Amino acid sequence: MIKMLAENWAVIEANLQINWLLVNTCLQFAAWGIFSLLLAEILRDSYHALCHQVSWLAKWHNKHHMAYRRDLSIVSLKFYQDSQLYHDIVESILLVIILTIIALLIHQWGLWLGVAYACTFLYGASLRYFQGKIDTDYNHLPGPLEIIPSIWWVNRSYHWRHHFDDVNAYYSGVFPLVDKILGTGLSLKGKTIGITGASGTLGQALTAELLKRHAKVFALTTNPEKLVTQPGVMVLPWQLGNEAELRDTLTKVDILIINHGVNVYGDRTPHAINSSYEVNTFSALRLMDVFLTTVTGPQDKATKEIWVNTSEAEVSPALSPLYELSKRTLGNIVTLKRLEGHCIIRKLILGPFKSQLNPYGVMSAPQVARVILFLAVRDFRNIVVTINPLTYLLFPIKEASTWLYYRVFSKTN
Repeated sequence: MIKMLAENWAVIEANLQINWLLVNTCLQFAAWGIFSLLLAEILRDSYHALCHQVSWLAKWHNKHHMAYRRDLSIVSLKFYQDSQLYHDIVESILLVIILTIIALLIHQWGLWLGVAYACTFLYGASLRYFQGKIDTDYNHLPGPLEIIPSIWWVNRSYHWRHHFDDVNAYYSGVFPLVDKILGTGLSLKGKTIGITGASGTLGQALTAELLKRHAKVFALTTNPEKLVTQPGVMVLPWQLGNEAELRDTLTKVDILIINHGVNVYGDRTPHAINSSYEVNTFSALRLMDVFLTTVTGPQDKATKEIWVNTSEAEVSPALSPLYELSKRTLGNIVTLKRLEGHCIIRKLILGPFKSQLNPYGVMSAPQVARVILFLAVRDFRNIVVTINPLTYLLFPIKEASTWLYYRVFSKTN
């Protein structure tokens, strides 16, 4: 009996023998294939960026921009077909040629996936040129923008910004990899940006950095006497509880940065509790709600944004229980509001920087402001700036699990 079992096991083991050579070949093919797809995207989007920097390429590429109205409807079929001939077909042919040469030189079968991928662009462009198949050009379909720009791929709202927000940004065509590398995933040039807590240390540092990027700033503050008049900045006094009165101002604002706050440290009196939640949580939420009522135009979903300073206290101790509680509440409700998709909402997860609220901070506000904008223009939706390495690990886990829980167990009317 034992001998029979041993013989059967030997037969089973022989049949289950793994062909490691085949496994290695498949893994190698997959690795080179993924590399070729990423290379195709980088080459295609890099060529697009060059079309906006090199004058003789721009002459051809401008035909593409001339073909569309602001609602992405085409000016005329002839303009549209010319744009396909002088840009899309030329771009696709160059991409196919370059990737084919690379595949022939390196002798890896996986690289031909990139060639096949490039051929799909050439096929689509050819259909649009020879047959006027407008419906195959998914990122240029006409009509109002119904969803916010995606963070994972280029949708209509994302690409609309390249045409009508800033032609020298938003270069990516399918995946926004090149925009993240170049810092062209969000253009701040010419934007009107409102900042609460503008008289605070971080508020002033953000204002200075935004002005360097040619933005216009509405400095919303409850302490206007602390701010000096400067070009490009309009100081607007406001009071807690009167957020609704800011609606007319917020209608003109592209990006609202909610940055005001209070820290009562170890105080736990009823007044401290009320003050912490009123300033750090409820006032911020009322401002968000007022701003969201201004997202009504056909292109507002592409251009309007809210940035909320929820703080590292969302996941880490701040040695101030009420600051932690009120900021965590704010952070959780912001996560809930993101599910509605009214506009892009970014979180600023900031570690301890030296300010009026935290005189013992180890980072400087100008340094934090520069990193915030560095990550924002690369379209990071959760902007973490801290010296605590655990926050970079814990926050994504917390945010993803909270988002999933709210997605499953909450609903909108």
